Formats: sequence, structure tokens, C-alpha cells
Amino acid sequence: MNNASAQTNARSAGQDQAMVELQSVSKRYGAVDALHPVDIAIRKGEFVTLLGPSGSGKSTLLNLIAGMIAPSSGRIVIDGRDATTLPTNQRGLGMVFQNYALMPHMTVFENIAFPLQVRRLPKEEIKRKVEGALDLIQLRHVANRRPRELSGGQQQRVSLARCIVYNPALILMDEPLGALDKKLREQMQLEIKRLHADLGVTMLYVTHDQDEALTMSDRIILMNGGRIEQQGQPDELYFRPETVFSAEFIGSSNLIPGTVETSNAGLSLRTAIGTFPAQTAEFAISAGDKAVLLIRPENMMLAGQDRADGVAGKIEDSILLGGVVRHFVRCADQSTIIVQELNQPDRASARRGDNVRIEWRPAHARLLPSPRAH
Repeated sequence: MNNASAQTNARSAGQDQAMVELQSVSKRYGAVDALHPVDIAIRKGEFVTLLGPSGSGKSTLLNLIAGMIAPSSGRIVIDGRDATTLPTNQRGLGMVFQNYALMPHMTVFENIAFPLQVRRLPKEEIKRKVEGALDLIQLRHVANRRPRELSGGQQQRVSLARCIVYNPALILMDEPLGALDKKLREQMQLEIKRLHADLGVTMLYVTHDQDEALTMSDRIILMNGGRIEQQGQPDELYFRPETVFSAEFIGSSNLIPGTVETSNAGLSLRTAIGTFPAQTAEFAISAGDKAVLLIRPENMMLAGQDRADGVAGKIEDSILLGGVVRHFVRCADQSTIIVQELNQPDRASARRGDNVRIEWRPAHARLLPSPRAH
């Protein structure tokens, strides 16, 4: 997404009670632009995920909002107040880290109570708030244990409780589930999503894990090279990516390069494995332009070699992934197409070495600008 589009989206979101607004905020280290000027607005009560690979600028953005680093340009507004130069402890936010940051010599109760004690709340109020937080994370039964006596998932829940106990208007999370195994990570995703729904607090979450972002977010801001590549609801980014980078980073993708052709029937793309119809492009395009056809593996089907239509190929490998099977099909031009189908007991078995044809519905193919043209 270009910066003009990002600004338009940011202004639109900001009209609905923005909790956080970044206005042309950038960060430069010497000759390196860690973050190019961006405009972002996060609504009150929204769960927004900053998604992207290492070095994309997502952690820089989070640290700018937290006050850990100062912007090179621009303005940061939190809950209607200019926070550009405010220290972290005056920004009214809470933070949850990957390493939990629990104090090992304190019990769970004492860890959660600590931020309230720092604020000098009365003992009875501290007790009531801590017990309420423990109930929220469903861990009242471990209140007297120390962190070393807890599982990783329990420690992360305690870290969350310590953050929410003093009712911050904004919670920042920097890859908080990165240290957990897959099953625990999935459980904690649902736990954080439930807490967000119960509390109605604004959450800004940083991750490089696309599944986390798709599972938890109201809106995803996809970062690339210190810029906003695309932003929108999870289904928008998955079904309607605007660039090849978006298509490749979120979900599995078959990307078939070719040259645009136009006729009375509409647009099509001439490629090394055939010419295929395409839906109307959402970018300026003319006959002869380079473009890429995106088809998700789950929108492709295997057919027998006796079929006249489709793309011919040979199955090089098939991988069982629990509920789905992923086939890797080598085409005549030596490119590989991935076809994914549900794993069902009565599924017709396709084996390595089988000659097949690949089919898809034209409505499931999306035309994207060539990376060189973007």
C-alpha cells in the first residue's frame, strides 16, 4: 500500500475515537531508515497486530508508541494527548513481553500486586483487584506459588494479569507467545482474545507469525522494509492481497508470472503453462504489462490426466498435514504448484509420480502487479 492510501485509512479509522494516532512518524539511525514516515490510527477497544518479518519496522513502531525510543519526525498522540516526548511511565499503557519479566522471589499474588503497590493503593483495594485479575486468567488456585512452579503458559497469563490489574487504556504486546510450544501458543491466543473481549481494552500486538495475526486481530498492519505494505481486516489481507509480498507473507500462495492480454472477453494472463482468464485488476494495467496470477492452494483441484482442460503436471510429493493433504505438482516449465485438499477417509489417493491436471475457478484467481512494477 502506498503512503497516501495508508494516510487515508489512518484518517478514516481515527474518526472513530482513536486511542493511538501516529502522524508522519519516522525513525532513522544514521543513514538507515528503520521506519519511513507512517500515519496510523488505532481505535479504542481495537485489537491491532503489527505483522512482518524481522527488520520490517514493527518493533520500532511499538517502541515508539511505548516511549522506549524517540521518533526522528512526526507526532504520537495517545488517548487525545500528545505523547511524543512523554516518558513511558506517563503514557498510561501496559506492556507484556516474551520473557514474562516476573520477579522470581515473589508469589503470583505479589507479582500481580506489585504495580498497584507502586501506585500506593490501599491494601483492601489491592487484594480485590488482584483477585479479580486472577479470576480473569483463571489462576486463583496458584496465587501462592512462585513463577518457577508454573508452566510457561501460566507464567504468561500471570504476566498478562500484572499488566491488566491497573486498568491501562492501552496494552502493548511484543511477541509474548514466542517462547511457548505450538499447543500452548494456540491456547494463549484464544486466552488473549477472550481477555480482550471481556475487558474492551485497546491492544497492539507485534508478531511475525501470520497464524497468530489471523486468529487474534480486528485489523492487521503488514510491515515491509519500514513501510506499511497493506492493512485491513484478516480476511481482507488473506483474500484480497494487494501485492505479491502480501500474498506470500500471509497464507500459502501459487504465484504464476506472465504477460497481460486483453480481448472482448476481458483480461487474461499468458504464462509459461497456459493462458488464463483473470478478474478485473485493481491496479492500472495495459496489454503487454507483466503481472502475477495468485491462486491459493486450497482453491485448486486435482483432476485425472484424461481431462482436456487444466494444467498438466506430475505429483512430486504429497504431505499429510493432519486435516489436509498438500500436493506438490511439477509443471512442464519445471515450476511447482501446490494443491491442498481436505484429508477425508474416502479421499481418492493421489501418489507421487502420478500424472494429473490442476484446475481452478477463474473467480478464485487474483491478478497482482509484478514485484518489479510495484
